[in-house]
Amino acid sequence: MSAIKIALCLGMLGTAALADPVDDLVAAAGASFDRMPPVQVVPEISGRCGADEHVNDAAAYCAAENKVYLARDARIRPEAAYLVAHVMGHAAQVRHGVADVALQTIRANRDQEGALRADVTRQVECVAGFLYQRAGLGPADLTDWFDQEPFTDSHWGRNPLTVGPKVSIGLAERAAWFARGQAGDLNACATANFGADLLLAALKG
Repeated sequence: MSAIKIALCLGMLGTAALADPVDDLVAAAGASFDRMPPVQVVPEISGRCGADEHVNDAAAYCAAENKVYLARDARIRPEAAYLVAHVMGHAAQVRHGVADVALQTIRANRDQEGALRADVTRQVECVAGFLYQRAGLGPADLTDWFDQEPFTDSHWGRNPLTVGPKVSIGLAERAAWFARGQAGDLNACATANFGADLLLAALKG
C-alpha cells in the first residue's frame, strides 16, 4: 500500500475515533429544536441548580438555567448519550410549551396527577429516542443498559431540582417509548393526554 493510501486510512480511522455519541446527540438536539440547552460535565450533580443527594446522580436538566448537567463518571458510560437524550426530551417540552400545558392540566386534575405525569414521561422517552435516531445512533434498547427503571428520581425542573417530579412507569414501558421514538416519526410521541403538535411545530427540518 502506498504512503498516501496509508495516510488516508489513518486519517479516516482518526476521524472515526474522534466520533462521540454524546456530542452527536447534543448536535442533533440543537439541529432539531431551537433554544436547546448546552451540556456541562461536572464532577457531581449535587450542588448544581439546588440539587442534593436525592437528585439523579448521572444527569439533570435545570430549566431555570436552561442547562444540562452530566456527571463526569456518567459521561463515559455506554448509555451516556441516552442519559443526555432523556433530559433533552424534558428540555424540548419546557422550551416549546409542552411542560406548561402539562402543568396546567395537572393543576386542573389533581386526582389524575400520577397518570398525567406518566404521560409526560412517556413522551420524554419517545423524544429521547427520536433525538437518538437523529444523531445517527442505535438502534438501542434500554434493557441492554438497565435492569431497573432509570430516572425515577428528581432530574429536571427549576431551581431547586430537589423538588422536581418523581415518576415511575416501569422499565419495559420506558423502553417501548424510547423504541417508538427511534422510528423517526415525532407524531408517534403523542400520548393519550398530550399531543405532539407543539413539538412538531417547533421541529426544524
